[in-house]
Amino acid sequence: MGEKRSGPYFCGIDAAMDVVGGKWKALILWELEENGVRRFGELRRGLPGVSEKMLIQQLRELEEDGIVTREVFPEIPPRVEYELTELGAALNTALRPLGAWGRDRIDRIGAARVHITA
Repeated sequence: MGEKRSGPYFCGIDAAMDVVGGKWKALILWELEENGVRRFGELRRGLPGVSEKMLIQQLRELEEDGIVTREVFPEIPPRVEYELTELGAALNTALRPLGAWGRDRIDRIGAARVHITA
Protein backbone atom coordinates (compact mmCIF):
# COMPACT_ATOMS: atom_id res chain seq x y z
CA MET A 1 0.00 0.00 0.00
CA GLY A 2 1.04 3.61 0.19
CA GLU A 3 1.86 3.83 -3.50
CA LYS A 4 -0.83 6.07 -4.96
CA ARG A 5 -2.38 4.86 -8.17
CA SER A 6 -2.15 7.85 -10.48
CA GLY A 7 -1.88 6.75 -14.08
CA PRO A 8 -0.94 7.17 -16.77
CA TYR A 9 -4.39 6.30 -18.11
CA PHE A 10 -5.69 5.60 -21.61
CA CYS A 11 -9.11 7.14 -20.97
CA GLY A 12 -11.63 8.07 -18.29
CA ILE A 13 -12.92 4.50 -17.97
CA ASP A 14 -9.35 3.36 -17.27
CA ALA A 15 -8.99 5.96 -14.50
CA ALA A 16 -12.40 5.08 -13.02
CA MET A 17 -11.67 1.36 -13.05
CA ASP A 18 -8.44 2.06 -11.18
CA VAL A 19 -10.62 3.29 -8.31
CA VAL A 20 -13.43 0.69 -8.41
CA GLY A 21 -11.55 -2.27 -9.86
CA GLY A 22 -11.57 -5.51 -7.91
CA LYS A 23 -14.34 -7.74 -6.66
CA TRP A 24 -15.21 -5.89 -3.45
CA LYS A 25 -14.92 -2.14 -4.02
CA ALA A 26 -18.19 -1.69 -5.91
CA LEU A 27 -19.92 -3.84 -3.29
CA ILE A 28 -18.45 -1.73 -0.48
CA LEU A 29 -19.77 1.38 -2.26
CA TRP A 30 -23.19 -0.25 -2.61
CA GLU A 31 -23.25 -1.32 1.05
CA LEU A 32 -22.36 2.18 2.26
CA GLU A 33 -24.92 3.79 -0.05
CA GLU A 34 -27.67 1.41 1.09
CA ASN A 35 -26.92 1.59 4.81
CA GLY A 36 -25.03 4.83 5.45
CA VAL A 37 -22.30 4.88 8.09
CA ARG A 38 -21.09 1.35 8.84
CA ARG A 39 -18.75 -0.14 11.38
CA PHE A 40 -16.13 -2.57 10.10
CA GLY A 41 -17.98 -5.62 11.43
CA GLU A 42 -21.23 -4.47 9.84
CA LEU A 43 -19.50 -4.09 6.49
CA ARG A 44 -17.97 -7.54 6.83
CA ARG A 45 -21.34 -9.13 7.65
CA GLY A 46 -22.96 -7.26 4.75
CA LEU A 47 -20.41 -8.67 2.29
CA PRO A 48 -20.40 -12.44 2.82
CA GLY A 49 -17.28 -14.07 1.42
CA VAL A 50 -14.89 -11.15 1.88
CA SER A 51 -11.90 -11.86 4.09
CA GLU A 52 -10.93 -9.42 6.81
CA LYS A 53 -7.58 -8.80 5.10
CA MET A 54 -9.19 -8.05 1.72
CA LEU A 55 -11.84 -5.77 3.24
CA ILE A 56 -9.16 -3.79 5.08
CA GLN A 57 -7.08 -3.48 1.89
CA GLN A 58 -10.02 -2.37 -0.24
CA LEU A 59 -11.21 0.14 2.38
CA ARG A 60 -7.71 1.61 2.65
CA GLU A 61 -7.53 2.09 -1.11
CA LEU A 62 -10.98 3.70 -1.20
CA GLU A 63 -9.92 5.99 1.65
CA GLU A 64 -6.68 6.85 -0.19
CA ASP A 65 -8.73 7.80 -3.25
CA GLY A 66 -11.06 10.01 -1.19
CA ILE A 67 -14.10 7.77 -1.75
CA VAL A 68 -14.71 6.84 1.90
CA THR A 69 -13.80 8.35 5.23
CA ARG A 70 -12.61 6.31 8.18
CA GLU A 71 -13.25 7.57 11.69
CA VAL A 72 -11.60 5.90 14.67
CA PHE A 73 -13.20 6.51 18.06
CA PRO A 74 -10.86 6.46 21.08
CA GLU A 75 -12.63 3.64 22.90
CA ILE A 76 -11.64 0.22 24.16
CA PRO A 77 -12.07 -1.76 22.00
CA PRO A 78 -11.60 0.82 19.23
CA ARG A 79 -14.68 1.58 17.16
CA VAL A 80 -14.07 2.37 13.48
CA GLU A 81 -16.77 3.73 11.17
CA TYR A 82 -16.75 4.16 7.40
CA GLU A 83 -18.83 6.58 5.36
CA LEU A 84 -19.03 7.66 1.73
CA THR A 85 -17.56 11.06 0.95
CA GLU A 86 -19.16 13.47 -1.53
CA LEU A 87 -16.81 12.02 -4.13
CA GLY A 88 -17.94 8.51 -3.19
CA ALA A 89 -21.61 9.48 -3.52
CA ALA A 90 -20.85 10.99 -6.94
CA LEU A 91 -19.10 7.77 -7.95
CA ASN A 92 -22.16 5.76 -6.93
CA THR A 93 -24.32 8.07 -9.03
CA ALA A 94 -22.03 7.43 -11.99
CA LEU A 95 -22.24 3.66 -11.39
CA ARG A 96 -26.08 3.54 -11.28
CA PRO A 97 -26.50 3.02 -15.06
CA LEU A 98 -23.97 0.20 -14.89
CA GLY A 99 -25.98 -1.35 -12.04
CA ALA A 100 -29.17 -1.11 -14.11
CA TRP A 101 -27.38 -2.80 -17.01
CA GLY A 102 -26.23 -5.54 -14.62
CA ARG A 103 -29.76 -6.11 -13.24
CA ASP A 104 -31.03 -6.47 -16.82
CA ARG A 105 -28.27 -8.98 -17.46
CA ILE A 106 -29.22 -10.99 -14.36
CA ASP A 107 -32.80 -11.19 -15.66
CA ARG A 108 -31.71 -11.91 -19.24
CA ILE A 109 -29.48 -14.86 -18.30
CA GLY A 110 -31.63 -16.05 -15.40
CA ALA A 111 -28.80 -15.76 -12.87
CA ALA A 112 -29.41 -16.23 -9.18
CA ARG A 113 -29.08 -13.29 -6.79
CA VAL A 114 -27.34 -13.34 -3.43
CA HIS A 115 -29.74 -12.70 -0.56
CA ILE A 116 -28.14 -11.44 2.63
CA THR A 117 -29.84 -12.29 5.89
CA ALA A 118 -29.25 -9.97 8.79
